[in-house]
Amino acid sequence: MAKISPDVGPRFAQVVVLFGATGDLARRKLLPGLFHLTSAGFIPGCRIIGVSLDDIDLDAFRQLARAALDEFSSRPVGDAEWAAFAALLDYVPLAAGATALKAAVHQSEQLLGRESRRLHYLSVPPSAALSAVQLLGEAGLVERSRIVMEKPFGTDLVSAVALNTRLHGVFAEEQIFRIDHFLGKEPAQNILAFRFANGLFEPIWNRNFIDHVQIDVPETLGLGQRAGFYEQTGAYRDMVVTHLFQILAFMAMEPPTALEPAPISEEKNKVFRSMLPIQPADVVRGQYTGYRAEQGVNLESDSETFIALKCAIDNWRWAGVPFYLRTGKRLAEGQRIISIAFREPPKSMFPAGSGVGAQGPDHLTFDLADASKMSLSFYGKRPGPGMRLDKLSLQFAMHDTGFIGDVLEAYERLILDAMRADRTLFTTAEGIERLWEVSMPLLEAPPPVRFYAPGSWGPNAIHQLIAPRAWRLPFERAWRNPNTVGN
Repeated sequence: MAKISPDVGPRFAQVVVLFGATGDLARRKLLPGLFHLTSAGFIPGCRIIGVSLDDIDLDAFRQLARAALDEFSSRPVGDAEWAAFAALLDYVPLAAGATALKAAVHQSEQLLGRESRRLHYLSVPPSAALSAVQLLGEAGLVERSRIVMEKPFGTDLVSAVALNTRLHGVFAEEQIFRIDHFLGKEPAQNILAFRFANGLFEPIWNRNFIDHVQIDVPETLGLGQRAGFYEQTGAYRDMVVTHLFQILAFMAMEPPTALEPAPISEEKNKVFRSMLPIQPADVVRGQYTGYRAEQGVNLESDSETFIALKCAIDNWRWAGVPFYLRTGKRLAEGQRIISIAFREPPKSMFPAGSGVGAQGPDHLTFDLADASKMSLSFYGKRPGPGMRLDKLSLQFAMHDTGFIGDVLEAYERLILDAMRADRTLFTTAEGIERLWEVSMPLLEAPPPVRFYAPGSWGPNAIHQLIAPRAWRLPFERAWRNPNTVGN
């Protein structure tokens, strides 16, 4: 196994207290992620204490962890690696209380035999988060610790302020890491590298050259067991505030003074401060046909399973450039893209019928899937006599390199960053409260939901929202398959 550079992982050994350790997120992402981080040597010593409502013993928790790795780990789990990981595990039922949790943490710290830090991961519903925070305070486990919070961070401005006030009563803001797994993906961070390391694109990254931006995250999956959750939140609270707006900030931010957490967070917050309030007239809310028949859903539910909106950033760089965001359940494709449409030339010298402009403006597209892809579309001449133009593209995929095996899964990267106290990819209290502030006109007077057929691209009103422009999805040209020779 390759030696891990010491500046990649945390300086100190880590005691991870994993609330919700028997839940779905822990089984699918967190336990497999911790297995990889520990077995690959990213963490210089680690102990993991599972905490949940389930009244089970350590052996049962180890059996659950092994089953989770067998089902969800993307990497092979050998017997020796499993034995080493199992030895790191401990378990405390939530009913055992603060005294038992404190004792388990202190025992783990003694077993590590070196200076350590604590990482508390709250993989629990929002309703249980504050009680977990209170338990940590009662157990005296705040010192030398960081706490990772799952979304949503409130449901409106009042609840977000109240939540942050309660959190700050136990933990300092610099200890709180509000997680967004979208920003943990390699392509999201590649936006920073693409923008600020290349002289070709940074000079044109502004209103003079960019016509509009689309951030589009359609999903094919329905809600399943999450229908009751969506009744309380809806697509806007679930996806836009916590995910899409964060991606927008990376795309729109000014160059930070340094590629460090504090300057990057400040530039993201400047974007949020510059956002204009979201107006209901610029929003299309949708609900897929059949949603109201699902378990736990009100027969007259007004919750949206789809949202499309237009927003604006009122600053020098982006004044007049619309940002279009779209996400929803049960749509035609599952994609995660940012598409930047460049302004077309002010005058065309090409003859009528040449094809120029027929397929829309040139686009720079980022695919935010785990294995990142980028595409730059442009017009080029078709071979042969005459002047006929076709839409062509330059494409890059991480699979084209030898680094695809080095890609960390989003939760793995974010756990590692929290251990290192790197807040670059996390949301601040100021940022989240500002996003709820600009959301209030929409939340106070939401437009009625419009029905759409499962497998479609949403309600027809989305085309009026973006007119005279057009949605980038579905693509006019498929991504190149890197496994196909000559493609």
